[in-house]
Amino acid sequence: MSIPRHGRAALLAAAAVGVVVAASVAVIGTADAASTLGASAAQTGRYFGAAIPASKLGDATFSRILTTEFNSVTPENEMKWDATEPSQNNFNYTNGDRILNQGISMGAKVRGHALLWYQQEPGWAQSMSGSALRSAMMNHVTKVATHYKGKIYAWDVVNEAFADGGSGARRDSNLQRTGNDWIEAAFKAARAADPNAKLCYNDYNTDGVNAKSTGVYNMVKDFKARGVPIDCVGFQSHLGTSIPGDYQSNLKRFADLGVDVQITELDVAQGGNQANIYSTVTKACLAVSRCTGITVWGIRDSDSWRTGENPLLFDNSGNKKAAYTAVLNALNSGGTTTPPTTPPTTPPTSTPTTPPTTPPTDNPGTGACSASVTLNSWNGGYVASVKVTAGSAPVNGWTVSLGLPSGSAVTSAWSATNSGTTGTVSFRNVSYNGSLAAGGTTEFGFQGTGAGPTATPTCAAG
Repeated sequence: MSIPRHGRAALLAAAAVGVVVAASVAVIGTADAASTLGASAAQTGRYFGAAIPASKLGDATFSRILTTEFNSVTPENEMKWDATEPSQNNFNYTNGDRILNQGISMGAKVRGHALLWYQQEPGWAQSMSGSALRSAMMNHVTKVATHYKGKIYAWDVVNEAFADGGSGARRDSNLQRTGNDWIEAAFKAARAADPNAKLCYNDYNTDGVNAKSTGVYNMVKDFKARGVPIDCVGFQSHLGTSIPGDYQSNLKRFADLGVDVQITELDVAQGGNQANIYSTVTKACLAVSRCTGITVWGIRDSDSWRTGENPLLFDNSGNKKAAYTAVLNALNSGGTTTPPTTPPTTPPTSTPTTPPTTPPTDNPGTGACSASVTLNSWNGGYVASVKVTAGSAPVNGWTVSLGLPSGSAVTSAWSATNSGTTGTVSFRNVSYNGSLAAGGTTEFGFQGTGAGPTATPTCAAG
């Protein structure tokens, strides 16, 4: 899931793209080319990138690893709707341009993330609906894609539009309620604004063959059949301590539709299997000829949104972990142009059904309901995703209460209504997500200024 992070002046002419490509190719032939992630991936025609926040570019250790190891960058929040259009039709590209400049200076590909997402909408868009919102959405896509025309390798045009669970259906959101054709309308607008960028759909919990990934698959198949412009599908791959056994075959079935596949937000919970899972993902991408690259969501464990899970390739001090070595070795094993018939080596057997989150505070089998929070923070603000889980009996209505630190204030919320904005804030379900089956889950989110909440939330049913 793009856990709300994922939520931010044209600089060079399109000719710069050629310079970037030439620079990337030039590095491959050096004597130590296979000793870094980006150079090793480039040997197989792929990229190995990192999602980065503009706020970390002044960190010497962070910047050293970024410029040494990676040949692609993705902005964490700096190109999202709330960052680029804070008030209607008034655009701010300052931090997005910082990420773009960083990528250009490295000779790296730049992935744009994300044009439309039901979370991290600016407050003015959250209050809109119907044709007014549709018009604002299309204007946003057009203006932002036009600003970066010729400079972005691939755009996540639409992010996380499918619901979790077994339905394979679209997620309910104010974007979806503008009409079921909103996704294809966004892709068409992006293509018109920047004909050369790869246009991707991006989602989480789609790593194996399941109802959600099949829902996305059916949409992509339909788009290809009707000529709707779509070039790639992004698989976030926020993995726990296991990986779906059909990970590679799932990538291949999408590639067989005639689209590229990309691993867009990879991180893996630390444990005895972390290095093996990273290796399995890398080998799966190498085995599918249309898997064009891998992006990890952050660089050091201390940069990760998954606090305490140490899910990245470098430790807090910037030292390479065993997972790093496993990925580098896998990249240096080379890729194929025709996917092999055998699966990646030693895939774990269990399949996660939900993206990893901070563990709930109550056992969902014994309490009326419980809640857990995942944070994506940047300097001066944050977005919180809250997962609500029913206990051993169905829940008809819920309220989650959460204490905010001093100086923190809620500025907007989605899929819940909030009472208060500072101190202890309560969030009440809305009409479509209050009823949960026993053990069932739903999610809501909110954005705020200042530091994000660290207190444990409480959940009351009814």
